[in-house]
Amino acid sequence: MVSTVLNEGRRPAEFMISEGPGLRSRDVGHFVNTGTVELDLPAGLVLGQLAADSSFAAYSNTGTLGLQAAVGVLWDNLRIPASGTVAATYVARDAEVNAAELQYAAGVDAPGKAAALADLRALGIIAR
Repeated sequence: MVSTVLNEGRRPAEFMISEGPGLRSRDVGHFVNTGTVELDLPAGLVLGQLAADSSFAAYSNTGTLGLQAAVGVLWDNLRIPASGTVAATYVARDAEVNAAELQYAAGVDAPGKAAALADLRALGIIAR
């Protein structure tokens, strides 16, 4: 008998411990894909904001485009079509999150993660 293994993806706000009353912790931002293939971003991704157009993308602790400062955490899995723009919810303030559930772009090292957590703490997003 052959068994099929199913892998469940990340759930919306799986990283969340608690948030402010109502929708106080959440905001909506624009995510742009300038590439030629669809782009998938996981729930719990630590975000930066591009200075040029104020769109959001994965935090990166290097560079000068604006992504080097963490500004929030992506609420749900997000698929952005090639050359497309999508509006999506992210956690912007006043929340507790599970640090072990946060997602980072490839290449973000331990000091970069520590810097991101410090940036988030300044926004009231506390990683436990």
